[in-house]
Amino acid sequence: MTADIKKKGPEDAPPPPPAAGAEAIRAVPVRHYGRYVTAVVAIALFGLIVYAFAQGRINWGAIPDYFFDDRIIEGVWKTLLLTALSMTIGIVGGVLLAVMRLSKNPVTSSIAWFYIWFFRGTPVLVQLFVWFNLGLVFEFINLGFYRDEWSDFMTPFLTALLGLGLNEAAYMAEICRAGLLSVDEGQTEASHALGMSHSKTLRRVVIPQAMRVIVPPTGNEVINMLKTTSLVAAVQYSELFRQAQNIGQNSGAPVEMYFLAAAWYLVMTSILSVGQYYLERHYARGSSRTLPPTPLQKIRQSVFSVRRPKGVST
Repeated sequence: MTADIKKKGPEDAPPPPPAAGAEAIRAVPVRHYGRYVTAVVAIALFGLIVYAFAQGRINWGAIPDYFFDDRIIEGVWKTLLLTALSMTIGIVGGVLLAVMRLSKNPVTSSIAWFYIWFFRGTPVLVQLFVWFNLGLVFEFINLGFYRDEWSDFMTPFLTALLGLGLNEAAYMAEICRAGLLSVDEGQTEASHALGMSHSKTLRRVVIPQAMRVIVPPTGNEVINMLKTTSLVAAVQYSELFRQAQNIGQNSGAPVEMYFLAAAWYLVMTSILSVGQYYLERHYARGSSRTLPPTPLQKIRQSVFSVRRPKGVST
């Protein structure tokens, strides 16, 4: 009587018993000495800057005294109004120029290209001075239905509006063109196959999808426009910076008023930055699996994560 003897391989061997008293792995964090050095250097430089300003004869009390002055508040409202109207002209003109630039008509495409080339290639301050000083070569303006002296027609507000708005249209044209080109051509072809006209396709299919590309840089342009409005002080328009200059000359504290204007610009740009964040978050729906947290959600997470007891789940 024979029996089959099966040879045992390494895989049939019993598992080894666990080692008694095995030590836990000790994770030693890597020390980044470069970060400490960089932090010390940054703090030292900041301290030197504060010390240098502390040595100057700056009347810091003048800033809160004039911060809510009626002239400053009036300048703030004029700055916001000029920003809104200039961006409206820029956005409308930019969309129109972008469509013209993408047109198959060589005349309209060339006109749009020349406009963008000219206004992007010349400084906005030079354009403002050109509009403001055209009265030296044109005594009257005659549009057929309207005739007036150029000096009465081209007011500082109109000069600022045309100079900023027409210049912004050139930049918005390139932003809008990039957004329109980001939409797949199949969307346009499918719309035409359904019988939709070219203008209807743009309004209902192309432009809504292009907004995800257009909105983020447009928000940056709004913030940049708010700061660029300070240039119109050179053409006698009484916005925030011009009002701060006038108060500084009359009160004998010009530097302090420049700091005041800078503080107001920081406040306004910070508010616009928050609005831009929520607008980008709105248009990110559908393209991201999870939306980025809002500033309030970030603060809430930071507060609840500080010194949370170990082993306690929330």
